[in-house]
Amino acid sequence: MKALRNYLDKIKPNFEEGGKLHAFRSVFDGFETFLFVPNSTAKSGTHIHDAIDSKRIMSMVVIALVPALLFGMYNVGYQHFTATQTAGSFWEMFAYGFLAVLPKIIVSYVVGLGIEFVVAQWKKEEIQEGFLVSGILIPMIVPVDCPLWILAVATAFSVIFAKEVFGGTGMNVFNVALITRAFLFFAYPTKMSGDAVWVSGDSIFGLGQQVDGLTVATPLGEAATSGAVPQFSMDMVYGLIPGSIGETSVIAIALGAILLLWTGIASWKTMFSVFVGGAVMGWIFNTIGPDTPMAQMPWWQHLVLGGFCFGAVFMATDPVTSARTETGKYIFGFLIGAMAIIIRVLNPGYPEGMMLAILLMNIFAPLIDYCVVQSNISRREKRAIKSNN
Repeated sequence: MKALRNYLDKIKPNFEEGGKLHAFRSVFDGFETFLFVPNSTAKSGTHIHDAIDSKRIMSMVVIALVPALLFGMYNVGYQHFTATQTAGSFWEMFAYGFLAVLPKIIVSYVVGLGIEFVVAQWKKEEIQEGFLVSGILIPMIVPVDCPLWILAVATAFSVIFAKEVFGGTGMNVFNVALITRAFLFFAYPTKMSGDAVWVSGDSIFGLGQQVDGLTVATPLGEAATSGAVPQFSMDMVYGLIPGSIGETSVIAIALGAILLLWTGIASWKTMFSVFVGGAVMGWIFNTIGPDTPMAQMPWWQHLVLGGFCFGAVFMATDPVTSARTETGKYIFGFLIGAMAIIIRVLNPGYPEGMMLAILLMNIFAPLIDYCVVQSNISRREKRAIKSNN
């Protein structure tokens, strides 16, 4: 690492003002600060200095996503080989899934980071690191059959209109990855829902079998269309079911949650409250809800299906778009969980629900924090009046 540090110090003058590569200063700065913690500190005001900056936080979130991503790759291959009724080893299934998912990751990062680089150069600012996480989240929350050009359009739309127009990382109101999914869902609904998007029908470098079309429904899709509650199986927990690439395995998501909670990066209050809200609303529908499969589905089954776990762990806990007050985190998380189940049960056109619930609560997060702060101020004022009397 010392040799790399010396090399960067040697070429750094080329990227500074007056250097022959000064036009790419923000690119060099982004690469340098990704590899090494900056040694510059604030010169005025009161600050707490820590080696864990935003790039390190984003990198830790990416690491927490790795178990779900790797399992998602395997599940893509598993679903293909199962649907085509062909035999394949563990490594053949994983290799198939890896080759199917890798292009989506590349497209997401090339488009998103490309826009980030252009904006940083244009504004003469540092490259913001927020897309390190969004770039890996986007491929994980889409169906495997989503065309690459559509993914590129959706990624560009979300980065520009959900992030950069608000001022960049830390200023966005909505979760960027979820805006990508919402854009895909409403602009290209046939590529994001139905029974034909969850299993890849292509043969990739000789792996798998080429099929014109495969139709396999997710458990939530079956409940919304078949009129029957899906039979519970441990595959719903393991993740060996059709669904978006990174959202199926509860166990893999739980491993990421443990890392985020252990490092203190994610709020356990928000995460826990999402599950409580979902469980309470699921129980209410089980008790007094309509006689529909979604309403009668056991509350705990709601929590393990679809993107509920993934949203609770990686989306609801986004520190930029979630509530920031400690009490507000409980309220914010609870409302997300409750709203996700309400959407699932009462609107059969949106059997998932988690995406819309989080985006809706992103809007109300500042209001929740405002109400909590004002409540604290009023309570302190009353205590001050009593003490003076």
